[in-house]
Amino acid sequence: MHQRRNLGRMFLLITVLLFGFASAQKVVQLSYCSVAENNLRMDCKYALPAESPEPFCKYTQGERLLDTTDPDEEQHAPYKNRAKARIFPGNVCRLLFKNLPKGKSNFTCNIRLADSAAVTKTSVVEKKLLLPCSAWSVLLQSCSGLLLTLMTLLALL
Repeated sequence: MHQRRNLGRMFLLITVLLFGFASAQKVVQLSYCSVAENNLRMDCKYALPAESPEPFCKYTQGERLLDTTDPDEEQHAPYKNRAKARIFPGNVCRLLFKNLPKGKSNFTCNIRLADSAAVTKTSVVEKKLLLPCSAWSVLLQSCSGLLLTLMTLLALL
């Protein structure tokens, strides 16, 4: 009897957890390019449950807050004139970051609905490998599998 009760509780807990994960927000893609020689544009594409309010978005480097759309959080002082995060239609949170340093830098996109935990995705950006922003660079980053297939088909013809 005791084992059956514990099994029932465990089943209920697993069901609640799985439902919570299935209906939560998620970061789908993180893409980036250079707007000017030293400026970075990073787009964080996310998915939300149906009829969700607009989420809060923030970009971080480790513990440092670059910028956020949450008015209750304060931007790390050195980034006030260098970083700007905004939400765009199509579930995209965009970071514009000025004066990208040489070498590699980690950027983390955090998406959070008002009463839920944040979901994150981190990308390493290497300045010397950064492509300029254009339709072509966005296509290369977001549809590389499709592009590879098309190029292979053209080569076979």
